[in-house]
Amino acid sequence: MAGSDAQSPNPAALLAVHPFVVGMEEAQLRRMSECVTTLTHFDTDQVIFHAGGVARALYLIRGGDVALEVAAPGMGTRIVATLHGGDALGWSWLFPPYRWAFDARALAPTEAIVLDGEALRRCATEDRELGFHVVWRVAREMADRLQATRLQMLDVYTERR
Repeated sequence: MAGSDAQSPNPAALLAVHPFVVGMEEAQLRRMSECVTTLTHFDTDQVIFHAGGVARALYLIRGGDVALEVAAPGMGTRIVATLHGGDALGWSWLFPPYRWAFDARALAPTEAIVLDGEALRRCATEDRELGFHVVWRVAREMADRLQATRLQMLDVYTERR
């Protein structure tokens, strides 16, 4: 596993306590930990990925805040969601054509466990139980974000009296 040494925390051990995997069986967790590549840090305002770029990773945020942004022609960028510690960042690695749909930028110093998307897809295909857990959790994240976006749109477009 890249990025680990005797002085740094073990990313696989950190994975075991992340909300995304809590409740998985030991066998699925062990298999998923094989896909962990590193524990990474992002500085405030650091871009994590750009819309349209190749989606190669799942980021499990341990701490910090990340903005998902979209370019609004003539208006700059707009934050469509803000993610925090305990959230999963990125699901585009799971679905063809494997391209990011948004920009992601750290709003504060952020730490994340990085999983190799291709390896995780391969593991999920080979281990159907793991595949079920991963897809179910990604779907839950997507549903939560859709609900949050709906509420945000209601707030933005509700007539002020």
